[in-house]
Amino acid sequence: MSASATPLAALPPVGRRVRAWFAPVNRAQKQPTLFDPSASGLCSLDTPPAPWIDLGWIENFARKSTSKYGELLTGSPAAAQYQVRETLDAIVAFRFKAWSKLSMALAAGSQHMNLIVPAAGGAANGSGSKGVPAVSLATGSTATFLALAATDAANFAAGALVTVDADYAGQTGFVGSGVSAAYVQSAAAVNNDPDYIRRVSFNVARVAAVSTGTTPGLQLAQPLLAGVPAAGVKVQPIVGFVDREGGTFFQEWSALFIVQGQQGERIFWHYPRLQALAGAAEASATLAAPLERIALSAAFRALPVTDANDGETVVCFRSFFPCANTLV
Repeated sequence: MSASATPLAALPPVGRRVRAWFAPVNRAQKQPTLFDPSASGLCSLDTPPAPWIDLGWIENFARKSTSKYGELLTGSPAAAQYQVRETLDAIVAFRFKAWSKLSMALAAGSQHMNLIVPAAGGAANGSGSKGVPAVSLATGSTATFLALAATDAANFAAGALVTVDADYAGQTGFVGSGVSAAYVQSAAAVNNDPDYIRRVSFNVARVAAVSTGTTPGLQLAQPLLAGVPAAGVKVQPIVGFVDREGGTFFQEWSALFIVQGQQGERIFWHYPRLQALAGAAEASATLAAPLERIALSAAFRALPVTDANDGETVVCFRSFFPCANTLV
């Protein structure tokens, strides 16, 4: 007689924190990044499948359906016979615990800019002044190594931040490698600035080491979001990031929020399309006076996609993976 585990009754999910993953939306092709829970629901939470980016733990996660419902009345006296969904809408709000290029951009919603190292004599400007000249990449660059001429590599230092993208050359529409970072309406609107795409690009990284020897270049501490640099891409040093309250551009991202239960269960909330619902805001909490922790507050509106399985219009997919040996 074979032994088998006795199934347990369903257990209430108990989790410590909510984890956030984000992925780019192809704005030009109107294609979000879809998460397939049947294929990836049991993957390691420390190594999300490409192109998802792990933004770590978040707090005060709250989601709300703001869809409106109506009824179809028939008869005399009228009685509700059917329900209809009059509007489809949902919002998500939370706080990022860590500040980074991506978390700042998501919390702000509009264009998020890189502060390029300023050129000498440039006019002061709130989102950064004109930058030092960009440097062309050499053959052999990868997502983690930027091949440069030895004389160019010598101008960078380990620990520096860099932005890696193409020159602006009059193109209009969405721009940016890997992520649609801004929408250019005309060349005049961005002053025909050859650095504009690098100014808004998400293709940024920190330099881990500089080589000026037989293989000169910059070893990066993390892979570039857009992968191997395309031909013609250049690199510029940056000192930080800046966002603005205002503007006409709305960023759009795919998002996945995850709770890992203490018994092994998992809950996923997948929003294929999120756009910022509020401007930049922060929240502070006292750690030990006078120290305060400052978190980035973020709120989003969910936009619709079509489910390929049945053609229905939806804004969110919620998935649940029960823990082992529980009744379903």
